[in-house]
Amino acid sequence: MDFSLSMEQEILRNSVREFAEKEIKPVARVLDEAETFSYETMQKMANLGLFGMFVSEQYGGQGLDYLSYIIATEEIARVDGSHAATVAAANSLGIGPLFYFGNEAQKQKYLPKLCSGEALWGFGLTEPNAGSDASNSKTTAVKQGEQWVINGSKIFITNASTRITSGVTALCRSGAREDGRPELSCVLVEAGTPGFETREMHGKMMWRASNTSELYFDDCRVPNENLLGPRGNGFHQMMQTLDGGRLSIGAMGLGGAQGCLEMALKYSKERVQFGKPISNFQVNAFKLADMAMEIECARLLLYKACWLRDNKKPFSKEAAMAKLYCSEVMYRCANHAVQLHGGYGLMKEYDVERFYRDQKLLEIGEGTSEVQRLVISRLIGAL
Repeated sequence: MDFSLSMEQEILRNSVREFAEKEIKPVARVLDEAETFSYETMQKMANLGLFGMFVSEQYGGQGLDYLSYIIATEEIARVDGSHAATVAAANSLGIGPLFYFGNEAQKQKYLPKLCSGEALWGFGLTEPNAGSDASNSKTTAVKQGEQWVINGSKIFITNASTRITSGVTALCRSGAREDGRPELSCVLVEAGTPGFETREMHGKMMWRASNTSELYFDDCRVPNENLLGPRGNGFHQMMQTLDGGRLSIGAMGLGGAQGCLEMALKYSKERVQFGKPISNFQVNAFKLADMAMEIECARLLLYKACWLRDNKKPFSKEAAMAKLYCSEVMYRCANHAVQLHGGYGLMKEYDVERFYRDQKLLEIGEGTSEVQRLVISRLIGAL
């Protein structure tokens, strides 16, 4: 077994880390406090090539492997969760379904602008009453002639209401199957379509500098050509999209945990109590040791899941495991990091406070920790 990264992947990691330290870290706290999505840093990330990383070059992408994309997301998350969320959602949830399930015309129409960062795209899955039970979508798409008429709403959709958002992929109930279960299809809805409205959500505890939206469809009509893939294939598309998305959430947990360790180690070596740095006290040194150990385990699990994906092997189980473990590792690392900072860890002037808040969504988004355990239980044959 060879656990080393390629030279290209090492160069990518170093360049993204340098970029994150120089361009994102100085503004992250201010953007979080103001709850502001930054178009300036968005454009800088686009210029670095962080969008469409795994998309073929013919559609404007980088043509890289999935692990390279995960490494880039990890390095952004090491500095700020909000910017990592923008990158992760843009690639896994926005670009991914169009690239993997779109027809040639749809790819040519949408992907170049999304890969250049000129535009963003949302993935409309979650509804007010369909979160973990995502297949119970109540948003409907009714075929009328050569059009689909969409009615319903979505909530907690990332990147869906920025001024550069060009549309969303909406999971809709398009009919009923022979066994009585709902038929689900994905439909592409462009921004500005009559009957389609987006509203930015505010008052979030975490990812305050990322864009989160509510979507409303009121007799929204789109042409038949906006159907993504075959009719009734929406559930399969959703599951495959979430498998890839779970890897990016895992990358955010891994990167965030690494950031917590580095902040905690630095502070504990500078903070002197009882005549010596607090890192010298065994109780604190063991916290740091546990953080380092769990981060190493998380990285191995996540990278293995990416290796499986890149080598076209089944990876659903490992994706669920990586998402679950990495998100919970960040929880433990953020908790230790705040504890090591003491009272200062509760103040906004210290970045660890933001990491502590940002972590929580990782245990909820793209399938809660409870749902991941359910998925893993099924895949190992326990259920």
